[in-house]
Amino acid sequence: MLCTLAMVGAALFAQGDASRGASKEERLELDARTVAPYARLALGCVHKEYPNKIAHVLNSKDDVAPPSKLTPAFHGCFDWHSAVHGHWMLARVLRTWPMVEGASEIRAALGRSLSNANIAAEVAYLSAPGRATFERPYGLAWLLQLAAELRQWDDPDARAWSAALEPLESACALRLREWLPKLSHPIRTGEHSQSAFALGLARDWAVVAGDKDFVALVDDRARAHHMGDRAWPLRFEPSGQDFLSPGLAVADLMRRVLPQDEYAAWLRQALPDIPREAETAWLDPAIVTDKADGKLAHLDGLNLSRAWMLEGVAAALAKDDPRLPALRRAAREHRAAGLAAVLEAPYEGSHWLGSFAIYLATRRGLAQ
Repeated sequence: MLCTLAMVGAALFAQGDASRGASKEERLELDARTVAPYARLALGCVHKEYPNKIAHVLNSKDDVAPPSKLTPAFHGCFDWHSAVHGHWMLARVLRTWPMVEGASEIRAALGRSLSNANIAAEVAYLSAPGRATFERPYGLAWLLQLAAELRQWDDPDARAWSAALEPLESACALRLREWLPKLSHPIRTGEHSQSAFALGLARDWAVVAGDKDFVALVDDRARAHHMGDRAWPLRFEPSGQDFLSPGLAVADLMRRVLPQDEYAAWLRQALPDIPREAETAWLDPAIVTDKADGKLAHLDGLNLSRAWMLEGVAAALAKDDPRLPALRRAAREHRAAGLAAVLEAPYEGSHWLGSFAIYLATRRGLAQ
């Protein structure tokens, strides 16, 4: 092992301490050494074709083909969306820590996938008849997040990869742009079809891309779907295979959309159960009973996504808001539980949990 699980967990846990006022002595920095095992998770699967779960519409016998032929850029990591955010994770790690152990392998893996020919094949696959709902909205939003990461990376290879990815980036953005005006109701699930999380990712991409029309479209849909939310019952969460919180994901979306004062008032009506006392235990981390069950293992991801959503909610409130202590306590508890699970997970979890860990640890939803 490059480092012990405890060392990595401690470093990742400490990533958010600066915003919590931790002393210098209490703070451990996430560095190229402690992040390397997480990068290895993605390196081990972005080109691992099998096992593979595909959601594939067959238009003819010619569509019977292995994943590497159907979607040559994103055929690993068990499914398309996990392959996409596995590539995002590699880009995020290398952009943040250029000297990470295995940097040359990461660069080679990204270059192998993000070629003009591979992306052309991905666009052709996405555009084929019967695939209007392919990876909508989760996978499409993660593709845009990968595009945003490459756009912001001042690196010659990243610029070439970004240019190669642009046709698929445009196709995914168009797919969401055409869908959102027709989405009359939000999709309040804890899995891939959830609308709030995907809208947050897509909006962040639009800000980076300078697409003001797309930002306005997301804001309009978010307001239409959620301004009237009242008393969301967090006590009914989670469902047994959630990896996203339906309630907190909406709060994390709306903090992107609303001004601070309006958001604070909205949060009081939408999630009134957030305590005003620091020591109140109000949102317990989820426990996975069988990590080899791919659906039950989702709950480890829920702890990670809850942590970054709670941090996002807290970051959007005024410094004297009485809900901050409870929000930060819950974020710390979920962060610790989620990060402790990543490196010990079997392939059912390891093919995707590392991406969630890096999204949390690098505060991607808060710091571009």
